[in-house]
Amino acid sequence: MASISSLGIGSGLPLDTLLTSLTTAEKGRLTPISTQQSAYTARLSAYGTLKSALTSFQTANTAINTNAIFQSTTATSSAADAFTATTESGAATGKYSVAVTQLAQAQSLLSGKVDSTTSNLGTSGAGTRTLTITQPGQEKPLEIKLTDAQSTLTGIRDAINNADSSVNASIIKVDDSNYQLVVTSAETGENNAMTLSVSGDEKLQSFIGYDATSDTNGMTETVNAQNALLSVNGVDIERDSNTITDAPQGVTLTLLNKTTDTQTLTIAKDTSKASTAIKAWVDAYNALQDSFSSLTAYTAVDAGTDEQDSSNGALLGDSTLRTIQTQLKSHLTNGSSSSTYKTLSQIGITSNPTTGKLELDSDKLSTALSNDSKGVMAMINGDGKTTGISTTINNSITSYLATDGILTSATNGVNSTLKSLTTQYNKTNDSINDAIARYKEQFTQLDVLMTKLNSTSSYLTSQFSTSTSSSSSSS
Repeated sequence: MASISSLGIGSGLPLDTLLTSLTTAEKGRLTPISTQQSAYTARLSAYGTLKSALTSFQTANTAINTNAIFQSTTATSSAADAFTATTESGAATGKYSVAVTQLAQAQSLLSGKVDSTTSNLGTSGAGTRTLTITQPGQEKPLEIKLTDAQSTLTGIRDAINNADSSVNASIIKVDDSNYQLVVTSAETGENNAMTLSVSGDEKLQSFIGYDATSDTNGMTETVNAQNALLSVNGVDIERDSNTITDAPQGVTLTLLNKTTDTQTLTIAKDTSKASTAIKAWVDAYNALQDSFSSLTAYTAVDAGTDEQDSSNGALLGDSTLRTIQTQLKSHLTNGSSSSTYKTLSQIGITSNPTTGKLELDSDKLSTALSNDSKGVMAMINGDGKTTGISTTINNSITSYLATDGILTSATNGVNSTLKSLTTQYNKTNDSINDAIARYKEQFTQLDVLMTKLNSTSSYLTSQFSTSTSSSSSSS
């Protein structure tokens, strides 16, 4: 078959234009599929937006779904330079008299003076000797092996510090030519008092050995180990630390200095944490409503219009979103609450009937928390398992986002549809390409045939003209 570079050249027929028109018409079969793909892709993205919005709201909901914020207290010290205090959830409110008579101290030992930090302080050639540090508060003694090279001031310091124990060591340069080793307990209190002994090297033992019961010690105690002594409401208390975590319970006292007289510790109710968390929860709920509105937005069109407005939300009329929105709204009351509070409106949170958003009266909320924070807690959190506004909301959102939840099922359904549409698109596209190839082949054959016919026609016409001309000349 003759080759034609462009359809219609040989025949003079508009075959290229005709093929283009047929191709356009055939490709039109893909438009409905592409339209569906775009719609389902937008829906898939919208489900992702919905999931993100639910996750954000769940974060704020989790913050109020804890009793601790409703039981929060604050501590005030009348002598902040002597002691400070912080409280835990549930600390009993009231005033306490506090007197600090002694601070806890960490024991510190000081060696004799030496003129070099690198000279061997033990018996040369003694090999490996063992430094043992014992503290009553530690489960077992600390044993450190020292070689000849480690029996220097620097070597002993580094060996102690590298042992990662409850003892620290440092070197002090006391004057231009003398140095001393300082060994300090890392923790305060009498239970952390130290005993140092060296086995396998009597010379080194005489330099850094220490036993509080002995009169012949190489090291000198510069700071004694002692416990903190204080009284709370007239009760004498002794601890090995300056951080007192259980006197009174739920309160942590940090002792800084001795008091000259009795001071006052005040534990008061603190509603600010609950108030802040509830406000954030309201804001998060409203942000979720904004997401619902955006995803289900609808713009009316003129009667008889074939298509909806392109600004409509991707989840307009979606049953999954509608179910989630309806269920969450139904959780905003707790009729089974054990307190007098049953609805959010009783604590200053009302719902706008037009927008569906919540509106907060901060003063009314503050009053409710001040008067009966336990009642507010009972309504919002319930038993923390199946009852309470925040509890039921948390349970619902968790189920929505679960691998077998309605949001996951809806997403899987869209993905399945998109996969089917892709298969349909590919098959239709292959069919179109096959049809266009057939049209092109048929048009090529037609063009070749027409070219031949035109050529034959031209030849016959030429021959007929020549014959006619010859006959005329002969006559």
